[in-house]
Amino acid sequence: MKEEKILFEESQRFTQWWIWAIILVALGVSIYATMETIQMDESLFNWPNFRIIIPVFIIPALFYFLTLKTRVAENGIYVQFIPFHLKEIFIAWDQLDECYLRTYSPLGEYGGWGIKYGLGGAGKVYNVSGNQGLQLVFKDGAKLLIGTQKPQELQEIVNKLNYLLPVNSLRRLVFR
Repeated sequence: MKEEKILFEESQRFTQWWIWAIILVALGVSIYATMETIQMDESLFNWPNFRIIIPVFIIPALFYFLTLKTRVAENGIYVQFIPFHLKEIFIAWDQLDECYLRTYSPLGEYGGWGIKYGLGGAGKVYNVSGNQGLQLVFKDGAKLLIGTQKPQELQEIVNKLNYLLPVNSLRRLVFR
């Protein structure tokens, strides 16, 4: 099998200042509570302390490593939300009915950012920030929205794919 040409590549992370402010405040409170526990001559290594300390250190680490990777190739789309997906998910063009860029409401349609399921048939979303995304509608009616911070560049690639893909694969694939 030949290596397909990558037409678009994007890697996104959670960079919103308010998320990191909340995380740092929680981390600060946890460190303060731990120091108070140590000063009261209580053991640091007891279960109530660990129930507070462990999540407060794991959550910032998780947010630091969360990365949404998207690649668009001539043969399809590759998407991976690290650390939740151990390997890339491949979506071939012939699995899709529709593929188009759109503006969406992360809070209104999906309840926020991350890996979410929308209400009212909105489908699944992978996003980390912003309100632009590549909407995929599968032949079985399922939907997947992949957030992007490069909507203009991605739109150019989608337009180019309209001409690159063979005619038989475009029969049901609609580029808007």
